Amino acid sequence: MTEELKLMGANRRDQLLLWLKESTSPLTGGELAKKANVSRQVIVQDISLLKAKNEPIIATSQGYVYMDAAAQHQQAERIIACLHGPERTEEELQLIVDEGVTVKDVKIEHPVYGDLTAAIQVGTRKEVSNFIKKINSTNAAYLSQLTDGVHLHTLTAPDEHRIDQACQALEEAGILIKD
Repeated sequence: MTEELKLMGANRRDQLLLWLKESTSPLTGGELAKKANVSRQVIVQDISLLKAKNEPIIATSQGYVYMDAAAQHQQAERIIACLHGPERTEEELQLIVDEGVTVKDVKIEHPVYGDLTAAIQVGTRKEVSNFIKKINSTNAAYLSQLTDGVHLHTLTAPDEHRIDQACQALEEAGILIKD
């Protein structure tokens, strides 16, 4: 890292915001570190500082995303309840994204910590595949394993019809919990 090219402090955080706002796909900590000519750990700290200032940045399995409030309001959104073992996670996510729906997050109700939410942000089969590969390569557990397979997903789509179609596919697969 050469000192004259390294972005410093507040200027770096301003640039990070700009890069995140302009990006149409998630940016990893490594990508941002390379652009700013700093370590990935510096980026992680910067993102934490930006989040503390209420910047709507979420960390997904694919990288960091700036959540534009205007774009969020144009989307239909619904929370659904699902039940399945870890071996059906990829199937579940593919059924959803195949209908043009994005899985925003997964939530569980933990007996000690209460509600736990993790950002997923998968909207294509490729993103699902990358998410599953990352889980497998890190030997991480799915949150739903803490609740015997019961979990919630926040789904977003350009319209309610797509979410209805995804729910129908999940119901037919025996994954959706109906009320």
